[in-house]
Amino acid sequence: MADFRKIINKEKALIGMVHLHALPGTPKSKKTPQEIIDTAISEANTLVEYGFDAVLLENMHDTPYMLREVGPEIVATMAVAMQAVVDSVDVPVGIQILAGANKAALAVAHATGAHFIRAEGFAFASIADEGLMDVADAGPLLRERRRIDADEIAILADIQKKHSSHAITSDLSIGDHARGADFMGADGVIVTGNHTGHAVDITHLQEVRGATELPLLVGSGVTPENVNQVFEYADAAIVGSSIKKDGNWSQMIDSSRCHALLDAAK
Repeated sequence: MADFRKIINKEKALIGMVHLHALPGTPKSKKTPQEIIDTAISEANTLVEYGFDAVLLENMHDTPYMLREVGPEIVATMAVAMQAVVDSVDVPVGIQILAGANKAALAVAHATGAHFIRAEGFAFASIADEGLMDVADAGPLLRERRRIDADEIAILADIQKKHSSHAITSDLSIGDHARGADFMGADGVIVTGNHTGHAVDITHLQEVRGATELPLLVGSGVTPENVNQVFEYADAAIVGSSIKKDGNWSQMIDSSRCHALLDAAK
């Protein structure tokens, strides 16, 4: 089990998102691999320069997503981008490969010296935009981590994840989901609002904090207005939309928005 608190090495940490341009072979792809990599390096360094405590790379522009399995061109491009970012910043770096391609993310993290992954579908089942995540990934993923000797990489599991229906587990509270992720071996849990950029329900944070001693992260909707309330319960916050132009995750990083969030969190 990896110790995410030791990895991040700061209370109330802010993790800045680097949303890679659409990767090769995806419907919205327009950039060359080198252009994608250069932008990732630039954005990661900008976030660290501003004062973010870690960065997380994600292929969010790759809509519509594939379920669990992605092509070798995705893994290859993300691996090169990750290596470039890891080599250029002095903060922890994480990765998520959508949608639910957790083994691929783990392999990239291990090969590049990254520090954590964000994992969908770790415990229980749900119905996401891309379809039914019907088999929990905890068993296969943790065995893969052991097999490739990557135990130092933290696995942060989304619970009752955004952009998903959870009717299939409607008899479980979010606290039950947190306990389940804990029992199944997650190194941390991530709580989100219903959609990207939507704020979390503070009562959900309270419930999760009471259900597990694992590191608790907030994965959507953190703003200068709510960051301190969020940090009453959370160890870290993953921030994307609120630090982008017009509060839109698909836009470029906005300096004034970054500084407003960082100043509010001091």
